[in-house]
Amino acid sequence: MAAPATLFKETKTSMERFDWDLAITELRRRDKDLGRIIDAMEPRRPQNRGEMRSPFDALLRSIVYQQLSGKAAKTIHTRLLALFPGHRPSARALLAMDDETLRSAGLSRPKIVAVRDLAMKVAARGVPSKRKLQTMSDEAIIEDLIRIRGIGQWTVEMLLIFNLDRADVLPATDLGVRRGFMLCRRNESMPEPQELLDAGERWRPWRSVAAWYLWRACEEPEKWR
Repeated sequence: MAAPATLFKETKTSMERFDWDLAITELRRRDKDLGRIIDAMEPRRPQNRGEMRSPFDALLRSIVYQQLSGKAAKTIHTRLLALFPGHRPSARALLAMDDETLRSAGLSRPKIVAVRDLAMKVAARGVPSKRKLQTMSDEAIIEDLIRIRGIGQWTVEMLLIFNLDRADVLPATDLGVRRGFMLCRRNESMPEPQELLDAGERWRPWRSVAAWYLWRACEEPEKWR
């Protein structure tokens, strides 16, 4: 069945690399509080933007990072990569490892179950390739990937923002983004996810950029406060 013209138009747009400088110019104009953070931060954009070796690599990293501080997650992820030849993870190599090996890297039992399910689905070609993902809408990618055990919407949103370079993703359940918004607005409590989504309407179609600066606001408050 041929794709509807409207879907093709959406997909084509999502594949184009968006203009980060235009995004921050517009965000500054629309939101003075966010603009103050944008002006204070260096570097001005994520390193290795849109870089992804494979969906398995990206999703494996996201599972490791779930519910951990950035420093702790980075340590575990580095140990996990060291288990693979050339530090290049593959589904078949992970499936060949026993649980004790994975535990030695710091993975909890639930995360071992999750990464094994991911590896089995990748090995069975049940996960779209990088090329296929680049042709899919954000919504279709979320719907497809949350079928994998241990992967929820937040995990897929990280893939969309950091690996597929999608411009308009707002991870409203992320504690760092919520806390960054609280600090940005000088509020006394973090917003509920729906409140953040409502507030983020003014940032469309660059909500991914706004989210990145809210993370930075939370991690480095001394730079802008």
